[in-house]
Amino acid sequence: MSKAVIGIIGGSGLYSLAGFVAERDERVSTPWGEPSDALRFGRVGETDVVFLARHGRGHRYSPSTINYRANIDALKRAGVTDIVAVSACGSYKREFYPGLFVLADQFIDRTFKRETSFFGTGLVAHVPFSQPTSSVLRKRIAEAAAREEIPLQSGGTYVCMEGPQFSTYAESLHYQSLGASVIGMTAATEAKLAREAEIAYAVVAMVTDFDCWHDEQGPVDVASVMKVMHDNADKANRLIARALTDYPATRESCLASDRALDGAIMTAPEARDAELARKLDAVAGRVLKAG
Repeated sequence: MSKAVIGIIGGSGLYSLAGFVAERDERVSTPWGEPSDALRFGRVGETDVVFLARHGRGHRYSPSTINYRANIDALKRAGVTDIVAVSACGSYKREFYPGLFVLADQFIDRTFKRETSFFGTGLVAHVPFSQPTSSVLRKRIAEAAAREEIPLQSGGTYVCMEGPQFSTYAESLHYQSLGASVIGMTAATEAKLAREAEIAYAVVAMVTDFDCWHDEQGPVDVASVMKVMHDNADKANRLIARALTDYPATRESCLASDRALDGAIMTAPEARDAELARKLDAVAGRVLKAG
């Protein structure tokens, strides 16, 4: 069993973590380019933690221009075994009110401008993704929320749109009609890449608004989103700190993630692109060396 190292990806409004004792910042180079920011290494209690600001400190990158592959590759190189991401989102259900946390367990991916796989021409792979988030991580986060008495909905479908614009009214009604729970712009991409990197992934979707379908609410705007995020920063910090304080020292098995690349690579060894294989040294080194 490997040592548990938890990666925290902070989104809009979450650029630091309460109880986090920082030890160093480090720029991690990747074959996919530069991550959004330096990785911040430290601890919460006895748990090793690596913090990454998804949009960069100061919010420099939009959802469409984040280098997701570099972010996940850098976390993998840093030894991260599990990722807890925090993401602002809009709600499609009246009972999912602003300020509620939703532990999404499914995605509908509507992005179209970004890279969502480490693999490609010359080295093709298909990983299982029917259960895109880690049930082990979700259970730990839900238990932490209960202990901290933080309202949290366990389970829900997260629509991942391209952005950076918010939804049209027609889009909002459409996604609501599909039975979706929340909408955001980042988590599905991270989850796909984390699965290829064999890192367990869970997302805490922080409801900030009702998108634009709600007949009693106005359209979404940045000011209202950031106000809710600011008001709920303490809850997010308490939730993550509690989950990490109680975290086991060794990585817990998550069958969907641990060995996601077993049998996933389709390209025969003699037909593989050598340059792409070199770029995959961190993400897929375990199976490429064996093959």
